[in-house]
Amino acid sequence: MNTAIVGNPLKNYIGGQWVDSLTTRFEDVPNPATGELLSRVPLSTKEDVDKAVAAAKEAFVGWSATPVVDRARIMFRFHSLLVKHEDELARMITMENGKNLPEAQAELLRGLEMVEFACGMPTLMMGETLPNIANSIDSQVIRFPLGVVGGITPFNFPVMVPMWMYPIAITAGNTFVLKPSERTPLSSIRIAELLKEAGLPDGVFNVVNGAHDVVNGLLEHPDVKAISFVGSQPVAEYVYKTAAANGKRVQALAGAKNHHLVMPDTDLKRAARTITSSAFGCAGERCMAASAVVAVEEIADELIAHLIEEGNALAMGNGLEEGIDLGPVIRDSHLSKVHDYIEKGVESGAALVRDGRQDGKALPDGYFLGPTIFDKADAEMVIVRDEIFAPVLSVMRVKDFEEGLETISRSRFGNGATIYTNNGKWGREFVQQVEAGMVGVNVGVPAPMGFFAFSGWKQSFYGDLHANGKDGVLFFTKKKTVTSRWFEDGDTSIGSQKVFVK
Repeated sequence: MNTAIVGNPLKNYIGGQWVDSLTTRFEDVPNPATGELLSRVPLSTKEDVDKAVAAAKEAFVGWSATPVVDRARIMFRFHSLLVKHEDELARMITMENGKNLPEAQAELLRGLEMVEFACGMPTLMMGETLPNIANSIDSQVIRFPLGVVGGITPFNFPVMVPMWMYPIAITAGNTFVLKPSERTPLSSIRIAELLKEAGLPDGVFNVVNGAHDVVNGLLEHPDVKAISFVGSQPVAEYVYKTAAANGKRVQALAGAKNHHLVMPDTDLKRAARTITSSAFGCAGERCMAASAVVAVEEIADELIAHLIEEGNALAMGNGLEEGIDLGPVIRDSHLSKVHDYIEKGVESGAALVRDGRQDGKALPDGYFLGPTIFDKADAEMVIVRDEIFAPVLSVMRVKDFEEGLETISRSRFGNGATIYTNNGKWGREFVQQVEAGMVGVNVGVPAPMGFFAFSGWKQSFYGDLHANGKDGVLFFTKKKTVTSRWFEDGDTSIGSQKVFVK
């Protein structure tokens, strides 16, 4: 692991150089599994953002004129470096985030999908042409990069989520300023080093560490043309409104409360195993986690028994150790917040059938919470309404399929939803009717591959064009429509009648 970025105060990466922030404020970056101090991150200023945007703006002139095939070749080299350093990057993810090594490796793999997708930019940026739309007149649509664009990313996937943004953005010809989460900044610093090694020109990719001042600096800067954001719902709404008010394109991926409907005809043990992996994998700190189960009453008792059994079997501890299923949550402050949610669930009348707080007592040095399961919750309880972002699962009971759909529809979120059934009619109706942008049928985490859009609905997304896939290319490019006519020698006519009317 790069000792220059672990154990020392971090710098910003601006114009291809490591630059000290102008701030006097720093925040500790601990390993959430041990509490050990990894580094200190600067809470950079708007002046730091100005420097990064200026460097990106200067680099845009040459980078946007670079042939797209040459830009793609740099991305191919970057991909090779990611594969070469995958073990190092996975360990870094685990150290700063807490998830276990297999989960970190899976995160990197999903990020690699986006780099592979971006390598196809020569095809993805192709426009449209229609000759002879009228007498001797041709028309075409050409795609161009926007300019300087910004990305604001969360702590839960410190490598993958930024890769939803910058590979497409920079291969399409934009220059990029990344504000990684101040809780997990180490991975992005290493990524900047690998991009430079791949041959990316200075200023094309920049990293400014920090918190609110950096976010506002990007949202308000007149030279930033677009903002891509992933994070909690309140912040996503703020980012969307503020950036749009400043004339920017915005895609803001927000919170979630993913509902899993379990029907009586499914294999309950298999469904419980799938739900357990979805709900408690990555310590529940992912926007596609199963956090609310809707169980048809006749099978609810048996399903909950299986869920408790599966939760009891999970091994909790430091993700760098072998055999660990469940790592810590990100910070002690977040752990305290989750404990408060658990108390609210009990106070509201839900039955706490598995209390993960007891598991956490065995690992006092880290921020641990074991699998926590509520039974007999309802859609109006705060543990069901809010995104808790932790290994906490709430089970609601319904009488049939129709009541299950109605229960799901009451959520203000619409990121993902899954049904467990062997009945094709139920499966098809669920896909057609459920109010969620990503739908699973017997799939615990219905997150799409990188060449499809990450298409949340309702308060899980703010904007028009989603991240990833064709939507991502459209978001980071603008169209120019060209209408052309070439005259023959001696033809001096300019009237519209000759052009459009025979």
